[in-house]
Amino acid sequence: MSRQATRDTAPEMALRRRLHAAGFRYRVDHRPVPGLRRRADLVFTRRRVAVFVDGCFWHRCPQHGTRPSSNAEWWEAKLARNAERDAETNRLLTDAGWRVVRIWEHEDPETAVEKVVRALSEASRA
Repeated sequence: MSRQATRDTAPEMALRRRLHAAGFRYRVDHRPVPGLRRRADLVFTRRRVAVFVDGCFWHRCPQHGTRPSSNAEWWEAKLARNAERDAETNRLLTDAGWRVVRIWEHEDPETAVEKVVRALSEASRA
């Protein structure tokens, strides 16, 4: 698992390229809240929007998530903890006044950009 990419994945890069081309600036692989031991893939600090690009396997995508048959008990606990951590991260950031955007790796990049832009515009109105 140490070889698993934690940043600069293909879906993340596709999203970043489109957002940058549209004129948006953001921090990459950044802690939204100091002291919170979680890093978002993209962070719009001024508007307080954190974007996570989640892999289907690691975050239990309802469409594409798979369950390994080898060492199934260990993987079940590992993937369940990942899902719990995602929910906890969403709650902690929301409680701190942040908007959280979760994007699945299989989502169309244009649709993903629309989600992020919508969250940014809602944040600027608030």
